[in-house]
Amino acid sequence: MLDGAWPAIIAEASEPTDIATSVAIPATMRTFLITGIPHCCCFYVSMLSRQPPATSSNLGIRQIRVTGLDSVRPICTLGRRMPLRAQMPKTKPPASKKSTAQGVNRMTTAGATVAALTAHGIDTIYALPGVHNDHLFDALFKADGIRTVHTRHEQGAAYMALGAALATGKPQTYSVVPGPGLLNSAAALLTAYGMNAPVLALIGQIAQAAIGRGIGHLHEIRDQAGIIARLVDFSARIRAPAQAPALVADAFRAMASGRPGPAVLECAIDMWGRSAPVPAIAPPAPAPPPPIDEDAVGDAARRLADAKRPLIVVGGGAQDAAAEVTELSRLLQAPVLGYRRGRGVLDSRDPLSVTLPLGRELWGEADMALGIGSRLFYPLTQWGIDDQLSIIRVDADPEEPERFRRPAAALIGDAKPILRRLIDALSTHKRPSRRAEMEERQAKMRKRLDKLAPQIGFLEAIRAELPEDGIFVDEVTQIGFAARLLLPVHRPRTFLSPGYQDNLGWGFATALGAQHARPDVPVLSISGDGGFLFTSNELATAMRHRIPLTVVMFNDDAFGNVRRIQEEHYGNRVIASDLANPDFVRYAQSFGAEAERVRSPQELRAALKRAFKRRDVPTLIEVPVGPMPSPWEFIHMPRVRGSR
Repeated sequence: MLDGAWPAIIAEASEPTDIATSVAIPATMRTFLITGIPHCCCFYVSMLSRQPPATSSNLGIRQIRVTGLDSVRPICTLGRRMPLRAQMPKTKPPASKKSTAQGVNRMTTAGATVAALTAHGIDTIYALPGVHNDHLFDALFKADGIRTVHTRHEQGAAYMALGAALATGKPQTYSVVPGPGLLNSAAALLTAYGMNAPVLALIGQIAQAAIGRGIGHLHEIRDQAGIIARLVDFSARIRAPAQAPALVADAFRAMASGRPGPAVLECAIDMWGRSAPVPAIAPPAPAPPPPIDEDAVGDAARRLADAKRPLIVVGGGAQDAAAEVTELSRLLQAPVLGYRRGRGVLDSRDPLSVTLPLGRELWGEADMALGIGSRLFYPLTQWGIDDQLSIIRVDADPEEPERFRRPAAALIGDAKPILRRLIDALSTHKRPSRRAEMEERQAKMRKRLDKLAPQIGFLEAIRAELPEDGIFVDEVTQIGFAARLLLPVHRPRTFLSPGYQDNLGWGFATALGAQHARPDVPVLSISGDGGFLFTSNELATAMRHRIPLTVVMFNDDAFGNVRRIQEEHYGNRVIASDLANPDFVRYAQSFGAEAERVRSPQELRAALKRAFKRRDVPTLIEVPVGPMPSPWEFIHMPRVRGSR
């Protein structure tokens, strides 16, 4: 306040969390300007005094104006009370797209961004709205061909985009506000990076001129761009409407080239609504396929032909090359090891399809290992390597093959065309069948795994009812650990697992996104009681958008894996692992979802049959369980070759 000044004016935000500023008009001012107010906030101006001094009538003040809006206009005159928001005169919003010249349209940054997204095939955005992104949501409202699926928490929006990307293999998009919104979604963004999933995040920002100044704006966070850069390989800020289409195109290009993965575009609160001429936005031209090193392919083919006991190890990078992996496996009679992200690349009914325990045995015997879209983490870090084992790597990332050890050969690029070249080079290669051998070894390993009988019973019930093309979404729980080893998986992209982040609580919201993106098939999410409550509030999202996801929640009233470790390795000093839970059936029903409780594999199978018939409402099936046998002896196994 300025001493002796009258009248005092208060500018208040429409929400208590927004900026509130008290200002005063000096006697010499004819027109008072309030500057630096975010354009998206609704402000009102009120007089503090009904009885101005007599001398005030000579001030000549006629109007108060606000800058920082899309336009500057009078909002109040002296001595008149500002009408409430509902009483304010309605003005027609400026058009987001107006032709200015041939091939050029006048558009807002938000409108140009949405148009670019649709040009790249995006038909859904998973989002939680907020004041920093108001213009973006207005552009989404006006746009054709794109749906907005709003969630109840930012992590739900990001996980849904991740699930949709994993289930379809296509890029997906989510949007949240800056600061807390970004951080709330960061676990899903981190997981997308670890899983090489093409997820584009649109993150709001504070006003352009205030970024980096530490003023304390709503949701301001120090060096947001720096935080983002540690989560993704590509990020940028949209600074003008004309930049939006090019930056969207750059983001999609980055997500699809080299190692796939997520990308982020930021945009300031005062930039989304700014309009300017924008060049015509056209669908992107198909990216040219990366060149294939034919000499390297020939070298790798000769090495594979000479191998006596080859082994193929597949990861998430092989999901779109399932047909080629299957054909190559049969040509070489090479077993195919798939774990977590590699499940389903080779049908589990094929005797050559193996998971970790048998894969470790075969690693110890192999003289040649072909890694396809896999980090080879377990083999290289736990099972060992020696000079009698040669390795060939097929990877989109040129830095990956030598991360642990230099391979005998490295083929860089998309797995599908590279494997096709290898198949062509090996087409006349014939090997005796290993079917009988592998069937016998599979049977022996299955007997060892029978100690996980409680988990096996429930997994058999799930497999019996879930169609071959149905999608199973793994979770960090006892049934999930067993499923990675034991659940038969018949097709690619039907077993979704969180990769090396293995983050508790990812499953339900991720499965919700998978089901939304694939309404043509049933999706089943498994969870423990601990992980389910991380995102169970998204039952509201499932009901609002009629997403018919089925959740099987195994309830042991604990973080069961943590409790077992404390019991077995810390002298039964149990701490912070026992849980207080709601009645999960009534909890789900309170949202309007279908829910029931079962207590055996037989009852679970019947409940799943009912659930998969419902295609307009989610279903929760609670399964109360006790402690289950530990699967860890089949996951963390000692080395089988080489020295430490």
